Amino acid sequence: MTKEAEYAIEVDKLTKRYGDLSAVNDISFTVRKGEVFAFLGPNGAGKTTTVEIIETIRTPTSGNVHLLGMDVTKKKHDIVRRIGVLPQEFSSFDRITVRETVQYYSRLFSGRNTDIDGLIDLVNLKDKTNEQYKNLSGGLRQRVGIAIALVNDPEVVFLDEPTTGLDPRARREVWEVLQGLKKKGKTVFLTTHYMEEAELLADTVAIISKGKIIAMGSPGELVEKNANYPVLTLQSVDEKALEIVRTMGFEQVLSNHKDIKIRVEHTDDVQKILSAIKDAGASYLGLDVRKPNLEEVFLKLTGEALSDGPAGGRGAE
Repeated sequence: MTKEAEYAIEVDKLTKRYGDLSAVNDISFTVRKGEVFAFLGPNGAGKTTTVEIIETIRTPTSGNVHLLGMDVTKKKHDIVRRIGVLPQEFSSFDRITVRETVQYYSRLFSGRNTDIDGLIDLVNLKDKTNEQYKNLSGGLRQRVGIAIALVNDPEVVFLDEPTTGLDPRARREVWEVLQGLKKKGKTVFLTTHYMEEAELLADTVAIISKGKIIAMGSPGELVEKNANYPVLTLQSVDEKALEIVRTMGFEQVLSNHKDIKIRVEHTDDVQKILSAIKDAGASYLGLDVRKPNLEEVFLKLTGEALSDGPAGGRGAE
């Protein structure tokens, strides 16, 4: 297999500066054809800037980027015909139906006969075909956006924070659509700040922080390499319990109000902590012991929690 045939995207030493600010700082990575690649990082980390360079929207300060074997700074016209894009905060016309919306964008972006019904079915909107866009929930609107990103039957699909602001049920429904894209062989480039989203959907995850890629691999590989330990969560602890954990020398990896997460080397350590708290007469309302996940990886590598709520200001993203 040739290099061009193997990779949909090749990024080499990419840098993007805005004056003295380095939004993207000398990053390199590749995306294989047919995989879901997730850029995981907080707002302002450089995710959107990187993606917009790959999409030919912005020009790099330095470095090389190739998409489907083509230089993004020289082959914009050829590239845009072969990609699909769902931008952050996608919106459409209020008073046209789902079918009319997909038809409109198909005429706008596609030079071929688009299977409108097939696209609507793919994003699970068959029962909303004649519903006006203004009457759709946030999750349904995002599915319309995904359908629009597919009107030209793209080889690579870019989805920028596709589930930000959605409730858990709507988020999972969008995830089902994205899993369907993978089954169809599409290469999906996903930017997200949701840990669970990256862990569930992605074949490869790149963690980006302050314009630098600090880790990359499959979710399992990242956990195995960077966070191979159980985490004990104590809920609604009092100050006495917190002090006991500290004096025992266990590392507190996250504190959220009165809940604390503690990294433990062995499951026996859990019983030691609980016994010490009980013997001291301290209290907690609940506990949970879990295997590590991408959240622990991110905490270890960056020293900060990655917000799992709606995105705030993006800044120089």
